[in-house]
Amino acid sequence: MMCAVAEMRSKNLRNPDEKVEFPLITGELLELGDLTVGYIVSQPGWRWSEHVRPIVGGEWCQARHVGVILSGRLGVLLSDGTTVELGPEDVFDVPPGHDGWTIGDEPCVQLEWAGLRTWAAFPVGAQRRALVTILMTDIVDSTAAAKRLGDIAWRELLSSHYEGLRVALDRFSGREIQTTGDGMLATFDAPANALRCAATIRRLAGREAVQVRAAVHVGEVELVGGNIRGVAVHEAARIMARAAADEILVSETTRVLALAAGLEFEERGTHELKGLAGTWQLYAYSERDTHTS
Repeated sequence: MMCAVAEMRSKNLRNPDEKVEFPLITGELLELGDLTVGYIVSQPGWRWSEHVRPIVGGEWCQARHVGVILSGRLGVLLSDGTTVELGPEDVFDVPPGHDGWTIGDEPCVQLEWAGLRTWAAFPVGAQRRALVTILMTDIVDSTAAAKRLGDIAWRELLSSHYEGLRVALDRFSGREIQTTGDGMLATFDAPANALRCAATIRRLAGREAVQVRAAVHVGEVELVGGNIRGVAVHEAARIMARAAADEILVSETTRVLALAAGLEFEERGTHELKGLAGTWQLYAYSERDTHTS
C-alpha cells in the first residue's frame, strides 16, 4: 500500500463542530482529523468538583488537559496535594487526577487540544456513537503497479479509480470517510448496499487492469467530525488484510445481517487477526446478485 499524502485541514473557532455545556463552563469543539481542539470558558465561581463531578462522577477529573490560558486565571489541585495557579499565556499539561476552578471575578478562557473527549464524554458520548457498516478497500500490489506505470500514469489511474469509487458510493448510498492512499474508507446504513458497492468497485477496478481487496464489517464507532474512530475500524482493516486479490471478506456478524437481503457467502475459515482477541470466522461475498450489475 502506498502512503497517503498528508491533508491540510483548517477550521474557525466561530463555527464549532459541537458545543458542550456544564454549569458555569462551556466548550466549543473543533475536529481536525484525529485532533480535537476546544475553546473553553469557565465563569467566576466555577469549580470542577462542584459543577461537573455531580454529573460525570468520580473523585477527580480523569482527563489529561493540554492547552494555553488566553485570559483570566485557573487554579489546579492535583490528587497529591500540589496546587498550581495558571494565568494568561501559560501553557499547561495537567495530568489525570485533579480538581480545577476559576480564580477571581474574570472568566477564564483557554484553548485546549488534549483531554476534551474524556472531559466531555459523559454528556455527549452516547450521542456521538453509532452502529454502522464499514467498507474498506485497497488496491493490491499498488507499489509494484506504480513503478510499472510511472508517476504520471499512476496518478491518472488513481484519479479514475477514485472517480469510480465515488460514483459507486453515490449509487449505493454510501458515505465517504477518507481516502487511504490507494483505497477508501466509507460507511453505510446496512451491509447489503456496502457489499453491492464493493462488488461494483471490484468490477470497475478490473476495467482499469488493477485488482482490489475489500472488507465489510458491522460495528459501533465514534463519530468525530466527518471521521470515525473505534475498534470496529481496526477490525475492518485486519479483515481486509486477510483478503486475497479481488476478494471481499466479511465478518460473521456482517454475514448474518446480510443473509436477509438474499446475499450469498463462501466460508474462508477461522483466523487470528493481529491485535484482536480470539479467532474470527471470515466469509467471502459471492456476487450472485442482480443489484450489482
